Amino acid sequence: MNHTNSISNEIQTRILSGNRCYYAYGKLIKSIALNRSSRLKIHKSLIRHVVTYGCEAWALTNLVEQYLRIFERRILRKIFGPVQNEDGSWRIRMNYELNKLIENADIVRFIKSRRIAWLGHVMRMNYKRTPKRILEWKPSGTRIRGRPRKR
Repeated sequence: MNHTNSISNEIQTRILSGNRCYYAYGKLIKSIALNRSSRLKIHKSLIRHVVTYGCEAWALTNLVEQYLRIFERRILRKIFGPVQNEDGSWRIRMNYELNKLIENADIVRFIKSRRIAWLGHVMRMNYKRTPKRILEWKPSGTRIRGRPRKR
């Protein structure tokens, strides 16, 4: 979080780290010795985890989700490669083709599943732990009636 309650700078930093991770393993991913499923496993076990480090506390907006999906599709296009048309020309894979290849298990779904897993972990915590106390905290007092005043 920054002074404007925005997490987008942190997510941009994580995306840059994922990009660095991809290029660090670029030789391995581009190797012809590995098949597509092995390359996809490298992506899911190394690159995705670098990008989603600390994702349990992220408040995702539509714009941030779009950035994350763009990053992942760019990596997947490099892993799966182009497609040859019937006339012999080559083209990049479209988004729906990539979704079909990864069976709709994109990075945003992964983040949301990690958040649910973290919630289950917090629910099992002892009440003396801070995350559990914050989750079950009820604010005291009442709000005033009507529309909030303009400031």
